[in-house]
Amino acid sequence: MQPVRSVLSPRETTVLSLIAAGHSNKEIAIVLAITPETVKSHIKHILIKLTARNRAQAVSLAQRSGLLADMP
Repeated sequence: MQPVRSVLSPRETTVLSLIAAGHSNKEIAIVLAITPETVKSHIKHILIKLTARNRAQAVSLAQRSGLLADMP
């Protein structure tokens, strides 16, 4: 698997960090000034790129890869 940093776009990395911090799609949309539908699209791309089944697994994979190492 490629390093996560090279797989995810900067925006996807931001969305994943906000997911790891426990934010809902609606909260992420507000923080990033985008629509909830756009958040869902980013999450879909994140799941595909990381071959994850859900948000929690995507966060776990990213933490293990070192992308979100500073997150709890």
